[in-house]
Amino acid sequence: MSETSTLAVALLQMTACGDDQAANQDKGETFCRRARQMGADIALFPEMWSIGYSRCPAKSEARRKWQAQAIGLQDSFVAHFTRLARHLEMAIALTYLERWPGAPRNSVSLIDRHGEIVMTYAKVHTCDFSHEAACTPGEEFFVAPLNTESGDVQVGAMICFDREFPESARILMLKGAELILTPNACTLDEHRIGQFKARAYENMVGVAMANYAAPQCNGHSVAFDAVAFASGEASQDGAPLETLIVEAGEDEGVYLARFDMKRIREYREREVWGDAFRKPRTYDLLTSLEVEEPFVRKSARR
Repeated sequence: MSETSTLAVALLQMTACGDDQAANQDKGETFCRRARQMGADIALFPEMWSIGYSRCPAKSEARRKWQAQAIGLQDSFVAHFTRLARHLEMAIALTYLERWPGAPRNSVSLIDRHGEIVMTYAKVHTCDFSHEAACTPGEEFFVAPLNTESGDVQVGAMICFDREFPESARILMLKGAELILTPNACTLDEHRIGQFKARAYENMVGVAMANYAAPQCNGHSVAFDAVAFASGEASQDGAPLETLIVEAGEDEGVYLARFDMKRIREYREREVWGDAFRKPRTYDLLTSLEVEEPFVRKSARR
């Protein structure tokens, strides 16, 4: 990256217009424009914005109607935001219910500032204990280079429940992620925010999460820096640093999180976490498909 290495991520904390796709499109554009005026390089939507994370009904006929709201990459909703990204010269992490063979997916597409989709990720850890059992889970985590005014940044994504599994952020780190974008749609309490902070610390990555504002959820969109210790030859030589960059309240708004990518890269080169001292030969059990009590759940999909 250039000497100007700051990357600004706009957390778009909004309430949706129900499942009205046209209204959500208009509101999303308004917030994207506001984000660009504030100097954002990336605008991050909350989870499944196209239908406002409306819940899938339990009855089969109503469920089919809900699934029919799914859209594809060539549909007008996505195309609108690719044009907007190109016009604003700002990347957009757009979320939607994605049309897919069988059941739809809960997805995010990362559109670069040139209007090109560089990555589409579908939520791996679908909430199978809830209405998300009506969705097809994703099968892989992705990292893609995102071109910014200051150079390329390696960006990964995880969605809501994904962040509650340490493996999600760990795999993204192993694939080279320097920044992880996280659309969200649930209450963010101190425990979930603490988990998210830990994902940044243990993987030495920047993390940014956009949630729905109250009363739809409780807001508290949040971002954490990767740099947890001041400069030193090793972690024990540096003073601990506060990694919180921004935490919103409950109200709607655009909340800007600035990441110093040059500083993050220098930190990753010298510190002990991430992939520096892992012992993967001892981790076989992590990929086992077996599950034992008390964790057996009939609704779980491996």
